[in-house]
Amino acid sequence: MIPIDGQEKKRVAIYISQSDEKGTYPARRAAMIAHEMAEEADIVFLCGAGSPPAPDGFRTVSTVNSTAFLQAITAMRPDLLIRDSGSTFREEVEQIRQLVPTIIHFDDFGDGGTLADLVFQTLYAEPNDKVLDHYVVGIESFMADEKLLSLKQIGLRKERPGPLPHLVISFGNEDTGNLTYRALRHMMQLQIPLKVTVVVGEHYAHDTSTLRMMALGRRNTTILEHPHNFTEVCADADVILCASGYMPYEVAVMGIPCVVLAQNEFELGLAFPKEQHGFIHLGLGRKVKQSSLLNAVMEPLLHEPLRKKAIARQAALGIGDGKDATCEAIRYFLEYPKRQTGETVGNAAFNMLH
Repeated sequence: MIPIDGQEKKRVAIYISQSDEKGTYPARRAAMIAHEMAEEADIVFLCGAGSPPAPDGFRTVSTVNSTAFLQAITAMRPDLLIRDSGSTFREEVEQIRQLVPTIIHFDDFGDGGTLADLVFQTLYAEPNDKVLDHYVVGIESFMADEKLLSLKQIGLRKERPGPLPHLVISFGNEDTGNLTYRALRHMMQLQIPLKVTVVVGEHYAHDTSTLRMMALGRRNTTILEHPHNFTEVCADADVILCASGYMPYEVAVMGIPCVVLAQNEFELGLAFPKEQHGFIHLGLGRKVKQSSLLNAVMEPLLHEPLRKKAIARQAALGIGDGKDATCEAIRYFLEYPKRQTGETVGNAAFNMLH
């Protein structure tokens, strides 16, 4: 949907709010969509108290609370709203429907999603009931950035781990429950040669000096703080230990044996990072036993058939190419909106103020 010269671009509002310790992926996903659509639509980011910064070069409107959010929507009258803010409430979405012709949500487990026009449920649980027709559930909507795609299925090209296998530990941007510390403490008990890289998120909520003191007690152990080239660090790993949110999707793009610990009950209920997809899922991280964790990490390093089986299962998923289909859906709804709100005053007011 490329606008004709002189024709006003349609406006897309994007609202991202950090929730459920989902890390940086929602912001990166929004940036990929914004850059892909920038030439054909007017992209505006709505940023609240829990929002990551908008990508460089895009307009931003501050929405400090739900009232300000609705006021901004009323003023700007976007043609389409993309929302990635965790579970939403029906009452709020009912209000937004009166203002916006089309609403698209990402990873919404709330009842507000039932009133959206399209919901991409990349994170998903095993459904107890029939899924509504406007929900797109599964890995097909996962979009990898160019850096990650350049390393797609790198695990298929790797040789068997050498005399110093590489374990990468990462529990996201904040790691509220400090599974990083718990995992490293358990790894200290391994008596075999092992290179360990602990990747600490930008907003790690705990004291890194404790990790550094532990690392001094074990050879070939590194604490890597932000900024870092996270994707390349993971691509070098022989096995990855991580949370069960979005990171297993990124791991599956690369094809690397992976042990998963859930950070909370929300992550525990997610259906993707399981054995049939090439993962070893040990349940809630705060409850994992040391022996279980050490055995799980060593399995793909000591048993070549298990390593190859895990990589093959991940590679068979064909994951990572969701950007094109997602953006095509956005283009379709811009061309054929679900509702006609019949309001033009808001657009004029928004353009005067910004």
